[in-house]
Amino acid sequence: MCDICVMNAVKEKMLSRRSFFRAAAGGAAVAAVGTGISAPAALAAGHGGVTDMTHAYDDKFPTYFGQPGISIEQKFNFAENGFNLFQLSLNEHTGTHIDAPLHFSADGNSVDEIPVETLVAPLCVIDIAARAAENPDAQVTPDDIKAWIAAHGEIPQNACVAMHSGWAAHVATDKFRNADADGKMHFPGFHVEAAKMLMEETGATSIAVDTLSLDHGPSADFVTHYAWLPSGRFGIENLANLDKVPAAGATLVIGAPKHRGGSGGPARIFALV
Repeated sequence: MCDICVMNAVKEKMLSRRSFFRAAAGGAAVAAVGTGISAPAALAAGHGGVTDMTHAYDDKFPTYFGQPGISIEQKFNFAENGFNLFQLSLNEHTGTHIDAPLHFSADGNSVDEIPVETLVAPLCVIDIAARAAENPDAQVTPDDIKAWIAAHGEIPQNACVAMHSGWAAHVATDKFRNADADGKMHFPGFHVEAAKMLMEETGATSIAVDTLSLDHGPSADFVTHYAWLPSGRFGIENLANLDKVPAAGATLVIGAPKHRGGSGGPARIFALV
């Protein structure tokens, strides 16, 4: 066979293989959609932008117990070593962070064991900011969830249901912890009955708050933590920019840390809107 014939034959085979793989990929995509195992609906619909939902933090960022949650020591610097390297000493529950089931259970999933498919979630934002402005101890209630459903439809499977209380605006001030003379803090959170409703009546796998705790500030028994986390679901605390995303339709991407055996940890979280 002549050289040009060999080249043309090889070319035809390559084109044929490419067509085959393109067709197979297209067929697989159609099959995935048809069987309901595609990406979450909110993600599949496409988005026009990305909103950062994560606070930058340092040793001055407010923490639940009041002490600095991170210390940073520079071990190498560019001027002397040609590169920068910092050593961090970190409290897992600092800044915008994950509460893993293990945080409030004896044997729940650690942060590295959270199923990865739950870390990309339809975002449902329940706005109680007006109520929280009047009462810092305001809580998300079952009635708030019912009102959201009436306005936006059923809460999607695998959803993250987030409380927007407006508290993120106070993050650089003492009002974020809002401790009174006796040291008791006052900020919004999820009422335990709201958490139970989400567990029993929806497929939500995470809840999120823009405050220091899933429970509201005065809680002495962490009843919402103890109801939600041992069920295998996880929480997010200190979420930012909930006022910049829609009540429904965004997709939350949760960059959970993966240190083995962790009870949680700081996370980079963003919303596709």
